[in-house]
Amino acid sequence: MSPQHAASQPAAHPALSDTQALLSLLERWVARGWLRDLDRALVRFFHAEVDDAPPLLLLGAALASHQLGHGHVCLDVAATLEEPNLALSLPPEGDAMSDPPPLPGELLAGLTLEQWREALTHPELVGQGPGSSPLVRVDNGANTRLYLRRYWQYEQTLQTHIHRRLALAEADEPGPKATLARATLDTLFGEPQGESRSHTFNWQKAACALAAQSPFAIITGGPGTGKTTTVVRLLALLQTLEQAESDAEPLGIRLAAPTGKAAARLGESIAQQVNGLPLDKTLRETIPTEVTTLHRLLGARPDTRHFRHHADNPLNLDVLVIDEASMVDIEMLTAVLGALPAHARLILLGDKDQLASVEAGSILGDLCRRADAGHYTPRTAEWLEQTTGEALPDAYLDANGTPQDQAIAMLRESYRFGAASGIGRLASAVNGADKNAVRKVLSDGYADLHHQVLESESDAALKHTVLNGGPGHAWADTERPAGYRHYLSVMHDQRPEPSVDFAQNPDAYATWAEAVLNAYGEFQLLCALRKGVWGIEGLNLRVGKALRQAGLIKASDAALEHGWFAGRPVLVTQNDYGLALMNGDIGVALEVIEAGEARLRVAFPTGDPNRPVRWVLPSRLDAIETVFAMTVHKSQGSEFRHAALLLPSRMSPVLTRELVYTGLTRARSWLTLIEAREGILDEAVGRQVLRASGIGEAG
Repeated sequence: MSPQHAASQPAAHPALSDTQALLSLLERWVARGWLRDLDRALVRFFHAEVDDAPPLLLLGAALASHQLGHGHVCLDVAATLEEPNLALSLPPEGDAMSDPPPLPGELLAGLTLEQWREALTHPELVGQGPGSSPLVRVDNGANTRLYLRRYWQYEQTLQTHIHRRLALAEADEPGPKATLARATLDTLFGEPQGESRSHTFNWQKAACALAAQSPFAIITGGPGTGKTTTVVRLLALLQTLEQAESDAEPLGIRLAAPTGKAAARLGESIAQQVNGLPLDKTLRETIPTEVTTLHRLLGARPDTRHFRHHADNPLNLDVLVIDEASMVDIEMLTAVLGALPAHARLILLGDKDQLASVEAGSILGDLCRRADAGHYTPRTAEWLEQTTGEALPDAYLDANGTPQDQAIAMLRESYRFGAASGIGRLASAVNGADKNAVRKVLSDGYADLHHQVLESESDAALKHTVLNGGPGHAWADTERPAGYRHYLSVMHDQRPEPSVDFAQNPDAYATWAEAVLNAYGEFQLLCALRKGVWGIEGLNLRVGKALRQAGLIKASDAALEHGWFAGRPVLVTQNDYGLALMNGDIGVALEVIEAGEARLRVAFPTGDPNRPVRWVLPSRLDAIETVFAMTVHKSQGSEFRHAALLLPSRMSPVLTRELVYTGLTRARSWLTLIEAREGILDEAVGRQVLRASGIGEAG
């Protein structure tokens, strides 16, 4: 280490002034599971290539790399100094092992932002913009962000693509097409009734008008606000405007989603909406109902990060709609924008308040930071009044609104959760981080909402919920929510007779499997964690034993942990194009009779009414896990008639307001909210995901 660097380092901890001490500490963090081996390997590579790199720079590189595993695009240096221990993967249940290594809080005690910035001044390793250095530093006022160059480049490329499309919208003169847009929107939504007021303003209609004037558009809104209804009408509007041109061909439209499950749900919903459009059959037929995954759309190449479609081989389309956009990470969205033809429109649909992608980036949330207040310019307000016949409420006007603000529409009225819905009221209270409002909703006796606080791990209330939907007194409704007993009863009661052979009468087994899969979708236990007694590992085993004790399944302890049994629900955790199964797909193992013998086959729904079930041999399924309990992250893009959201007894970095909101809004008709410890809900509602990135800074 050079004397210049040595002099600038704080002397509080040896690892900040001695590279070998730092490498030794990183080894201990990796052994503990607090740091990934990948992060340590990166630091060793940098040290081997540049032997005078300051230890504090190497530490920053390790933490910047590790942040990617937490969904951050970069290391927020100021935030790390404020809460150092959040920079590592510390176990939520604590670490009982002896001789713990120092935590980042001890390591960084007394360190200032200026000292860390000084250590990041090393041109061979750290650049401040375009170049070849492996790390990029971005100073922004009183903060510094440290990126791995690839992720800095993703962020720059993404913003360049978006700003380029927004500039095209700014240059467009919308006047000539306003009359046709107005007539079409009145046909699709009905003519405005009387004088507009803020509480009657038709945000769905406005969203169509906003998106029609921009090659890049976002439509965001909570569950039941009509995102799919809106986008179908938007596509009808775009086709109408396009075909008003003489001899114009219909727009080439593609629909996509990040997971197979989300794609299947969007396809079903789009098909229903298209059939109901008040337009002629010829125009309806120009709106597709087939939805693909983003990986399939781009043409994923096995075992690489590359796709068949890119800037030199762009997609053949005019409009691309991506649903569940909150789940799309920065690398994927950058690839999508890179593969879009220059003339094509991109429309993102999603709920900005949901959990962000598992991979790095929270793009939808970052882009929609200002969506609640609108920030629409007078020019945009004029366009909205011309095309919808309604005056934009003054509260959403802003003469200084950015081009990005003009491309974002937020749907504000829920048609799923009305005034009598406890789920809707709870979602609103959680989003507002209002703990008093949350507790009031839980105590108000809503018919679609039940709240439990468990006394112990073996509390019978959890078992009753999982088996039967809840204790007998829990629900005010006469129609009862289901537990897992429901789908297993369907499995037992409706199975074909033993004399019916699987190969000779596949339709009988398909009908049975479809009924079981539909019944399974009636209920899902959701949780925050993977490990521990309140994570999926512990809960899957406990639920399995409870179902076995109730006589609903037959399985040994070994089978419950690692094996197969009739009634086992499984979640696909990786895309398998050979089997046509996508990450997030759920199937159920069923016992069929083939050639006189009982054999297990796993039934998966296809979404195809002509072939509703796909059968797969258990031996062909590698990337799967039992799904009596599902993490909230994995539940995104799904909904269940009755969802039970179980919060653990201890706080964890993943336990946040966004996780609670996402979990409770998976419930369509009933929600059971379970606290393993009283007060954990309040703590979770008070913590918000703030992923480090520079997206949206410039608007």
